[in-house]
Amino acid sequence: MVVPAGSETGGVRGSVWWWRRWPVWAPAAAASWGVAYAAVEVTWAVTGTTVPWKDHSAYAPGVQLFLAALALLAGGACLASTRSLSRPGRAAVATALVVTLPVFVVGMTGLPIHFVTLATLSGIESATGLVQVLLNTAGAALLLLVGLSWQRRLRGDCPRCGRTHTGPADGPLAHPAPSRASRRTRVAVYVLMGGLVPWAGVKTVWTLGGDALGVAGEDWRRITTAGASGPAKATASAGIDVTVLAATVGIFLLLALLYAWGQVFPRWTTVLAGRRVPRLLPLVPAWLTGVPLMLYGAVLIVMAPLTAVGVLPEIPPSPPYTSSSGIVWTAGFGGLAFAGLGTGLVVAARSYAARTRPVCAGARLRVPG
Repeated sequence: MVVPAGSETGGVRGSVWWWRRWPVWAPAAAASWGVAYAAVEVTWAVTGTTVPWKDHSAYAPGVQLFLAALALLAGGACLASTRSLSRPGRAAVATALVVTLPVFVVGMTGLPIHFVTLATLSGIESATGLVQVLLNTAGAALLLLVGLSWQRRLRGDCPRCGRTHTGPADGPLAHPAPSRASRRTRVAVYVLMGGLVPWAGVKTVWTLGGDALGVAGEDWRRITTAGASGPAKATASAGIDVTVLAATVGIFLLLALLYAWGQVFPRWTTVLAGRRVPRLLPLVPAWLTGVPLMLYGAVLIVMAPLTAVGVLPEIPPSPPYTSSSGIVWTAGFGGLAFAGLGTGLVVAARSYAARTRPVCAGARLRVPG
């Protein structure tokens, strides 16, 4: 049996760092998020505020009210998870979390796009769109934490480390030794990274002034750099597309997740060399970018061939594209790149999370029977 955090026999009152007690405060934080999310959505719906969810498309007021109701439902389920419930009550909480979590995960799809525009100083395309994505991201993270700790608690395990032990659940953690991912995981991630090659190749050809897929390089550079920020223009003048540069950052993160130097800072980090890498430092950006990229890429992979065979309506070309087929090929290449990079991040993050999973340092494993 795990002693609750902060009890008389477990932990030290007033001196336990707040992040060690996340299973305690996560349900209340999720409930507060649900109220705030609902208030924002209702306000936008009543005032007719435009909240884009993709290019030239915005959330309808009815959808915003529906999302507000889902947020309140999710927040109520999180609060209920802290109580002793009967079997129907547990089933209701589980159903609420299972139904609402995917909705808010899908709602964070635009996070990588906003990140790239902010990192390249290209400005914010829509403040309300950015707020919507951040609210969805925060909600998805909190619901995931609540669901994880609740599931562990139902099994009788420590809600923080997930192991069965006696003693406090808010003490120091013992971390495993650095290790690299299994060969199978590394091969799978390398194959998924290969999806970047066609997309990055075409983007590089355009940026260098070459022609591909019916698009003239000069037209591409002129249109894409019009109104672009200084960093974006600087990389384009060097023949590097800013989105390709962002993908290389994703590749660096992938390698950190696969190998031991992602768990202990290597020598070239000078001051930090030899120190343990905080576990969430690579995991948070991997999850936050991997899941949205995977979903967005999957949509493009499905859309491109359906458009090519006529199931979906043909996309009329607009500069710099001179044909619809060029747009379809670009969408297909983009789908392979985004889905490949996103899925690779998810697979690598899953391996990293399993290899670096700590256990409460003061835990005494309970012997069965």
